[in-house]
Amino acid sequence: MPEGDTLFRTAAGLRPYLVGKRVTAARANGPGPIPQVHRVVGHEITAVDAMGKNLLIRFDGGLEIRTHLRMNGSWHRYRPGERWRRPPARARLVLEVPGAVAVCFDAPVVELLEQRAEALHPALAALGPDLLAPTFDAEEAIRRLRDPMREGLTIAESLLDQRALAGLGNVYKSEILWIERVSPFTRTGDVDDETLARLVATARRLLLANVAPTHGAERTTTTGDRGAPGPLYVYGRADRPCRRCRTPIARASQGVDLPRLTFWCPSCQPAAGIIAPDV
Repeated sequence: MPEGDTLFRTAAGLRPYLVGKRVTAARANGPGPIPQVHRVVGHEITAVDAMGKNLLIRFDGGLEIRTHLRMNGSWHRYRPGERWRRPPARARLVLEVPGAVAVCFDAPVVELLEQRAEALHPALAALGPDLLAPTFDAEEAIRRLRDPMREGLTIAESLLDQRALAGLGNVYKSEILWIERVSPFTRTGDVDDETLARLVATARRLLLANVAPTHGAERTTTTGDRGAPGPLYVYGRADRPCRRCRTPIARASQGVDLPRLTFWCPSCQPAAGIIAPDV
């Protein structure tokens, strides 16, 4: 699933070609409910923004389109008449403006709504502080992580909860916990305040580093070396030596509602107060 920095870069890439342009054609394809996107034809695009893992395209007149890419979705931009890199049948949403065609492929969520309804939207209104927002509120993120409903969850599950803080995905989850030497299976309620604050600060630092214009490429790195064969510390490195202590990296499925793979170092990330992994 694309993480917050990927959506941020996607929005930044689309913005110069869409903002300030009037929509000349719009269409959406199934499966599932198809929004009445023809309503945006003739309207000017006023903003393209990332909000957590959502991409929002706003129009004058008060409409906006929300897409969520989940695991397989992606946005592409083409010149008019240019051949698409994916089959047209996989296009969930197509927006045409003078000089550009924006295509959203394979996204399971494409939704048209009124901007005024954003504050009441079940997905958007519930989002926690966006890690990439200039006004990111770390104290509010920590308060949400401390909510009693998350006390019994593992810290890895809590970090992925977009209602606590928005923008983190599975790659960053494992990387952040390794950097801060926290077992992913520690109960959130057992993580002390200082450590929780470090986790939030590291999450924001890594996401901001990966949207910096100087990075150019879209390959996520947490080690700071985009050119290296392995720019990540633990994610995807099961059975390979830990970059700190050489212990083989472990992997396990974690979570109940949406099980995700977690990677960690059994030696560097102490197991005090853990919830046993299901390996």
